[in-house]
Amino acid sequence: MRDVLAEAAFQLFMERGYEQTTVDDIVARAGVGRRSFFRHFPSKEDAVFPDHERCLADVTTFLSAAEDEGDPVARVCDAARLVLRMYAADPEFSVQRYRLTKEVPGLRTYELSVVRRYERTMAGYLRRRCEGSGDGALRADVIAAAVVAAHNNALRSWLRSGGEGDAEAAVDHALGLVMDVWGADRTEAPQESGAGGVVGTGGGDDVVVLVTRRGTPMWRVVQQMEEALERL
Repeated sequence: MRDVLAEAAFQLFMERGYEQTTVDDIVARAGVGRRSFFRHFPSKEDAVFPDHERCLADVTTFLSAAEDEGDPVARVCDAARLVLRMYAADPEFSVQRYRLTKEVPGLRTYELSVVRRYERTMAGYLRRRCEGSGDGALRADVIAAAVVAAHNNALRSWLRSGGEGDAEAAVDHALGLVMDVWGADRTEAPQESGAGGVVGTGGGDDVVVLVTRRGTPMWRVVQQMEEALERL
């Protein structure tokens, strides 16, 4: 019934416009009563995003299944991929919803609240994994925000294109940038903080480790890394 109501609602939103469609219109199209609608959706806005509750539950379960295993940043990136797959499963619906959300300010606000829930879920998982490390809570919040921002940037580019191209490849590329900065072992604070500079390099894969003072702005960290790579 939830899916039937969501489909009826979205058909009407596309035909008449979001603001012009009422709950009575939706239940009439679905052939049910108002109670059935409010049993499944607290508001008309919720009917635009019927799949996010299930996806959020999947993300929560996925993260809870690996509380003490593997690289936590990689795990959160994989959780973000679950969200991408939800969108990619029905490209036509996802693109139409994206266009509708752009046109209705209230839906944009609602969408931001949904995104924030994903971010809080990821940050909560990372806080548990980073517990006891220096700036653990701050690192968790920053990493979660970075993962969500990278995922959404690639996802929205794909949606703006009308669902053309490989969405998973685009998200993989974006999340790869997060892994480059916050990947394996990056959730732990450095043992010592120095003035800034390369403290070790390895052959083969050309691993470069940069030590900088705690609190250094990210733009300065990137600048120091670029200067170090030039010297190398």
